[in-house]
Amino acid sequence: MITALIGFAILGVLILARVPIAFAMGLVGFFGFAIERGLTFETFFDFRWKVPLSMVSSHVVYTTQEYGLSVIPLFVLMGNFVGRSGLAAELYGAAYAWLGHRRGGLAMSTVLACGGFSAICGSSLATAATMSRVAIPPMRKFQYHDSLATASIAAGGTLGILIPPSVILIIYGVFTETSIRELFAAGVVPGLLGILLYVLAVRYVVWRNPEAGPPGDATPRAERWRALARVYGVLALFILVIGGIYAGIFTPTEAAGIGASGAFLIALAKRSLTIPVLMEILRDSVKTSTMLFAILIGALTLSSFVTRTGFPNLLGEWLASLGVPAMVTLLAMLAIYILLGMILESLSMLLLTLPVFFPIVQQLGFDPVWFGIVVVVVTEISLITPPVGLNVFVLSAMVPDIKTRTIFRGVVPFWIVDIVRLALLVAIPALSLWLPGLLYP
Repeated sequence: MITALIGFAILGVLILARVPIAFAMGLVGFFGFAIERGLTFETFFDFRWKVPLSMVSSHVVYTTQEYGLSVIPLFVLMGNFVGRSGLAAELYGAAYAWLGHRRGGLAMSTVLACGGFSAICGSSLATAATMSRVAIPPMRKFQYHDSLATASIAAGGTLGILIPPSVILIIYGVFTETSIRELFAAGVVPGLLGILLYVLAVRYVVWRNPEAGPPGDATPRAERWRALARVYGVLALFILVIGGIYAGIFTPTEAAGIGASGAFLIALAKRSLTIPVLMEILRDSVKTSTMLFAILIGALTLSSFVTRTGFPNLLGEWLASLGVPAMVTLLAMLAIYILLGMILESLSMLLLTLPVFFPIVQQLGFDPVWFGIVVVVVTEISLITPPVGLNVFVLSAMVPDIKTRTIFRGVVPFWIVDIVRLALLVAIPALSLWLPGLLYP
């Protein structure tokens, strides 16, 4: 147990020294595993070092050759095609047609469009970056306060890692051997709840300060229906991919391939693809997928070390000896997640903690699907939590004339409703488990 604690301390130092999280986890996992086997640096060339080397190489081979993990680059590719096909603008236009004439309506439209875009993207950062290009100009036209305009995009973008297809849910499912299709089903209701609460947060902001979100121009009723009809591509792609998974027509991996192909055809139909654009999409997809796989390999290596030390079992036994209720232990874990979210990127935080927390969750008897959704919601909160709220920094890069502190100030109401949503999901597990239970009894 002492070895594990020292390993985590060294990992913290490496992270603070800005060593990439994948390499930090991999180094600590490799050398920690070797030390647990009694190896020393004096015997570095001893044949016994083949054991930790074999452990790392097995994780590399597994991660790169595992068929189930091919879903990650395919969904990343689908999201990149969708981002270049103009669907985000059509989603925003449809939402604006129905809500834009209300006070705060443009910010509400942004939240709805983010939710719709998340359903075919799967990435929070991509959702925030894409919607910033679409939603900021009209909100500036109607003189929205910068804090509300940017906060609605930053918060709405977090839905990208919860509403299926979600890359984070896929990685959680692979890492914990939890059904991905059940995780996708479990993310729907919490995702819709998030959209509703974000809309209420916008309403609260404009109720407190009507000048923060003036109403936009009204859209004629006939044009509203035409705008809604223009999002057929989003609906068709979502129904094809997610509906096919829920109906058991094809696996998540097959769905990802079909989704990527469908997004490619939509981009072609909209004439938004050229050879240079296609090459850029492919390069971005390779870079993102490589980053995700590197973090996953590092996390698996660290997990082997942590498991070897017996730290999760010892920690579980210690918690059991305290006699505290299982829910108190869970709340302590969630508090740790919120604190870690202030300094760590979302995926890194998830994979760093799962080797320790997931065995304890299993011992306590919590449903792994439900825990996955709760953890992803906490991860969403980290994306808008200072000082390392990645969605906020993405927006700051996209809109450089708006100060970061302005965006952080604007996300406070959205952060509060996120805590409310987290409390509801913890208190009422049926919010997450009702749909999976209905679809997969």
